[in-house]
Amino acid sequence: MLTDPDPDPDPGPTPASEDLLRRLAPQVLGALVRRYGHFDAAEDAVQEALLAAARQWPEEGRPADPRGWLIRVASRRLTDQLRSEDARRRREETAAALTPRDEFVAPPPGEGRAPAEDDTLALLFLCCHAELPPAGRIALTLRAVGGLTTAEIARALLVPEATMAQRITRAKRRIKASGAPFGIRPGGTDDIGGTGGSGPEAAENRAERLADVLHVLYLIFNEGYTATSGRDLQRADLAAEAIRLTRAVHARLPADGEVAGLLALMLLTDARRAARTTPDGDLVPLAEQDRTRWDRAAITEGVALVSDALTHARLGPYQLRAAIAAVHDEAASDEDTDWVEILALYEVLISLVPGPVERLGHAVAVAMVHGPRRALTLLGDLDQDERLAGHHRLEAVRAHLLEMAGERAEARATYAKAAGLTLSVPERRYLRFRAARLAE
Repeated sequence: MLTDPDPDPDPGPTPASEDLLRRLAPQVLGALVRRYGHFDAAEDAVQEALLAAARQWPEEGRPADPRGWLIRVASRRLTDQLRSEDARRRREETAAALTPRDEFVAPPPGEGRAPAEDDTLALLFLCCHAELPPAGRIALTLRAVGGLTTAEIARALLVPEATMAQRITRAKRRIKASGAPFGIRPGGTDDIGGTGGSGPEAAENRAERLADVLHVLYLIFNEGYTATSGRDLQRADLAAEAIRLTRAVHARLPADGEVAGLLALMLLTDARRAARTTPDGDLVPLAEQDRTRWDRAAITEGVALVSDALTHARLGPYQLRAAIAAVHDEAASDEDTDWVEILALYEVLISLVPGPVERLGHAVAVAMVHGPRRALTLLGDLDQDERLAGHHRLEAVRAHLLEMAGERAEARATYAKAAGLTLSVPERRYLRFRAARLAE
């Protein structure tokens, strides 16, 4: 960012302002797409508005209505861009391009405007439109709704960054070419499918689209709970936004067991947030956390949600993940954790979702029940999975199991290897600390 030529340096945006801008970006993008369409151009306009806010707000003060300010600035940028692009066309085409589409007009402020969360939720479902391939839906939604960078999305999905950039670009083009409508029809669940109609095919489309929505919300939450890069372990605003959006989906689909399961999983996991770091920001592992600092209200709500879902709904992966989190949260201490129950839940989970992350968690549970040697054998199988091979989490778990097995020298080297693979500063410090402790 350019600096002021005055002797006093430009303080730039504060962390609080940066968090606010990050949180408002999807809401502003949703408002622009609702009013004008032009998804790709709207995203560019929002980025320009955010840059303008980062420059102006530290000097002029934050406006009373930050979201309204960003929408006005982004709207001006977008209309200027559309005028420039359409200058060579006939006058009536330019006017048509600048006029909001009748069926998606956003009313002026104070005249029944949809709430900000409705815009963000509608943007979420637009990005998960049935016209897009599943990989494109997830990548585009993480970019537009989650505000994640291409590199962060690539790390979350365990794919190369260049591949992810191509997916996002193609997804934007498909959205533009499809003319997909923006908005959620009031009350119903038919909007989730994006295709309307009835019958088995429409129901399958709806289920597939909902699965993508939940996957995206899960990934956004995970990035907020444990950031894949940077100096902070957690991005609380991102986790809170994922919880808020999941609550909104749950309000529309209260009987869906997987929606309830995902909300329960987020609440049960986020309940530990205050105890996960020291005052200096260092990572505190689950076994060493002060459980009196856990959010008991969130745990109670999460346990109630997953218990009800497991009783009345078809079993699904998010319910199982939430049940595992509940076992951890309900244990009075680390020693009281029922690892036999956790292992049984993981056995069912990997039968439904045999992904590398799920199998890694299963290996940890195996170690706690049957010992580290058997678990290390399972990690040998994961070395063959290109999605996880060479990932710092795999090496960190391997180091922990080696330490449990008494292989101190090998564990120390593996902790050091894991530290070199992560881009998270708190995780790197923690892993180096574990390696140094074994060297003493």
